[in-house]
Amino acid sequence: MDQSSETRSPQQTVETARAFAASIRPGDVIALSGPLGAGKTLFARGVIAALQGGLDTFQGSPTFALVQEYLTAAFPVYHFDFYRIRNARELFDIGWDEYCSGRAVCIVEWAERFPEVLPGHTRWVTFEITGDELRVIRFSQPGQRGL
Repeated sequence: MDQSSETRSPQQTVETARAFAASIRPGDVIALSGPLGAGKTLFARGVIAALQGGLDTFQGSPTFALVQEYLTAAFPVYHFDFYRIRNARELFDIGWDEYCSGRAVCIVEWAERFPEVLPGHTRWVTFEITGDELRVIRFSQPGQRGL
């Protein structure tokens, strides 16, 4: 079953992300999908801060670095950005399959670019811009891609 949330400000997007973070378990892969400026990076920042117990060590979107690593008390978190990746082989060249194995949590912006590399248990979070500040955020169960 899909669920959705409507946010009316960047702060509400962060609050939604923090609430979502409570459901994350070791080994989860979180796919963030939506247009430029929809709130994917802001959402990732909120999730990462919540997983770090409220500590905001966010290093920015990994658009150029491709991946940023964050440590939590329970597991590492890897934040990926697929925007600049040209093909799936590049992901495996940087060790995609090794990053997202075991207890690590992977958060992936622009995940819709290479859905074929994502495991079946991936949880999709899809963003839609419906107004200047208004966003609809849809959460899909593992294995179901939100449209």
